[in-house]
Amino acid sequence: MTILVTGVAGFIGFHTAMALLGRGDEVVGVDNLNAYYDPALKRARLGELSKTFSKAFHFIEGDIADPDVLSRAAGSGFGQGACQGSGRGPVRAIIHLAAQAGVRYSLENPATYVRSNLVGHANVLEFARHADGLDHLVYASSSSVYGGNEKQPFAETDRVDNPVSLYAATKRADELMSHTYVHLFGLPQTGLRFFTVYGPWGRPDMAAWLFVEAIFEGRPIKIYNEGRMARDFTYIDDIVAGVLAALDNPPPRPDRLPDASVSAHRIYNLGNNAPVRLMDMIAQIEKAAGREAVKEFHPMQPGDVLETYADIACARKDLGFTPSTSLADGLERFVAWYRRYRGV
Repeated sequence: MTILVTGVAGFIGFHTAMALLGRGDEVVGVDNLNAYYDPALKRARLGELSKTFSKAFHFIEGDIADPDVLSRAAGSGFGQGACQGSGRGPVRAIIHLAAQAGVRYSLENPATYVRSNLVGHANVLEFARHADGLDHLVYASSSSVYGGNEKQPFAETDRVDNPVSLYAATKRADELMSHTYVHLFGLPQTGLRFFTVYGPWGRPDMAAWLFVEAIFEGRPIKIYNEGRMARDFTYIDDIVAGVLAALDNPPPRPDRLPDASVSAHRIYNLGNNAPVRLMDMIAQIEKAAGREAVKEFHPMQPGDVLETYADIACARKDLGFTPSTSLADGLERFVAWYRRYRGV
């Protein structure tokens, strides 16, 4: 099966494409390789994909906020299916992971989030609406949509109408747009709320990378809210297993649903179901790195939340999602990869 993966040079996109290719699917990947963080890391990920799966991986550089990019990815126009002359079959599913990430950066550059997360998502929906033979659209949402909810753990049935960052607001808006497109046009969709993903080939703006990099460079690590925070850290392999399970278990099309109370649009939490205090996570990094961190304590940052905690009962029941990687094991793997990648 040929699958279109947006954001393929990103952290989750790279690992997802690698898993799809590893099981025999073909992947058409789209990414604009923007400079939010070093594009060299993104190109290195693409190099791994091309080196390992040169015949089954096809990459197109472009911005999903430009609808022509999606048309080029699948053919000469909406609904054409296969790239002319490529020899591959029609795109049967989309895994939409492209987005402008980061809570804090949304305070500095809101226009980027509007373009990438709102306009880009709308373009993907329009592409999916018109594409012939498309069976399923899986897209990335975020645990950030839960905002300052105090009820723990976060469940998909909780209200999510009080975002505390623009990033969170755009992700919730994406869910609402998808809901509307399912209602109007009938394409089954699955949204995935990711909880603090980490692991090899990760993002340099996230805590695991920032802390490990600072420790090896002898710089202080910045700890916000005096360390009184907790996150449901989820290892990348567990996340990818959830993405593929969601892809392989699409909701029924509306005309095949038993009644109007059942939706062809589903949303799942993908988290570890085990929040860890930030200071405990830092201690695990120190152990894996064999060095102690120099710590600087700072106030709470705007847009941050105190704790995230995923209720994964629905994903476990419907998708068989069962994360199995402990934080200690996951951080050991990340630190070992970081040493190799940076030559530490």
